[in-house]
Amino acid sequence: MRVGAFVLGAQFPGQGEGEVLDRAVCTAEAAEEAGLADVWLAEHHFVSYGVCPSAVTLAALLLGRTRRIGVGTAVSVLPNAHPVALGEQTALLHLLSQGRFTLGVGRGGPWVDLEVFGGGLRAYEEGFPEALDLLLRWLREPRVGADGERYSFREVAVVPRPDSAGLPGGAAGAYGGERAAAPGVVVACTSPGTVRLAAERLLPMLLGMHCGDEDKAGMTRLWRRTALEAGHSPDEVEAVAARHVSAGVAQVADSRDEARQLLTKSMPGWLREGLGRHVTVDGRPRPMRDPLGYTELLCELHAVGTPRLCADRLAATAERTGIGRFALLVEGTGDRDGTVRNVRRLADEVLPLLDRHEQQPRT
Repeated sequence: MRVGAFVLGAQFPGQGEGEVLDRAVCTAEAAEEAGLADVWLAEHHFVSYGVCPSAVTLAALLLGRTRRIGVGTAVSVLPNAHPVALGEQTALLHLLSQGRFTLGVGRGGPWVDLEVFGGGLRAYEEGFPEALDLLLRWLREPRVGADGERYSFREVAVVPRPDSAGLPGGAAGAYGGERAAAPGVVVACTSPGTVRLAAERLLPMLLGMHCGDEDKAGMTRLWRRTALEAGHSPDEVEAVAARHVSAGVAQVADSRDEARQLLTKSMPGWLREGLGRHVTVDGRPRPMRDPLGYTELLCELHAVGTPRLCADRLAATAERTGIGRFALLVEGTGDRDGTVRNVRRLADEVLPLLDRHEQQPRT
């Protein structure tokens, strides 16, 4: 398994934005020091749910601050960005980090971001396939032009080429083994349509922390079936399926009750303020989850409790869903020192138990 930290840049009540971003950087540095495999960075606009507006920019900083850990976006919101600009940034980070960067992209939501950045509702509802395909071409071809509904331009050279010769190998890359010749791309999937889109293009999925194991298992089955129907070989399909990422929550404590109390004390206030500030682009009704109820659901679904319980929970999710890569929200207390302790306990006390799970024979 590959266990990584998921950093939302969550602004808890009473915190300043600089304090939040400092915690985000400290979390990533602690994750590298402790031995986690990856750190995944969220992107949000105009809300305290997450105060990082550019996951790629934060990724660049963290790649410069670290030497080993994989760094990925979870996710960069594609309807708000030009695919070529995002592709250029991805190629740059891929080359400069010697293959440690993974680009996660998603459709986002029907938020006012679409108005501010000029994409409009159509970019969210209809334009994601065109934008994704243009991005993929930029990462795979030497020259690219476009003649689509939203993007149209004459052919230009791809500079820098993300698959440029001379990328050092010999160390564990974002997907394990040798450094990847081209950047890894994952797609956030919350609907069957996006699952099929990712499968047809043979891209791994990032599945959200609001989903339980049964839902995630159903999405992986749909992805695999669609990928095979699209003509991809079984070997290719299985290789890419091993790169799916499951987002979740991790809070390690001496007892299950203590871990749950830490989160139910802090997370509802953050969720109430952060989610409550979302504004839709077209005035559509915006139902909001009950903050306490949602926190309790996350505690039930994910690795919240003793080291043994956390390891068992992660192993069970891997067994039920077939997903062995995790992006785990570790900042649920909102406290920098508490978050760093949580990262260290996850690495020092949970990962060794997971190793033993993997070594046990299956019955």
